Amino acid sequence: MPEQKTFVAAEIGLHARAAAVFVRAVTDTGLPVTIRKHGGLPVDARSLLEVMTEDFEQGCEVLLSVAPESLSEGQTLSEAREALAGLSAVLEGTQAR
Repeated sequence: MPEQKTFVAAEIGLHARAAAVFVRAVTDTGLPVTIRKHGGLPVDARSLLEVMTEDFEQGCEVLLSVAPESLSEGQTLSEAREALAGLSAVLEGTQAR
């Protein structure tokens, strides 16, 4: 399963604008990405409501993942890994969207 550990750099965590930017980036990938905190349950990273209710604070480590069986026809594991790296950059604030 493609996975990417990263952290949330946004000063206010994934609330309001930062969450919207991240969710839009996830949606743009076309992949069914999940996000979770250490020890937490994964939530659909395409859902603004789910992302905001998980209270991802600044500095918290998160795990982004895509289940291989959830890939659509034509989507590859390599593309999923690339997408997760890009989403990691969005969360870390190293890529403006």
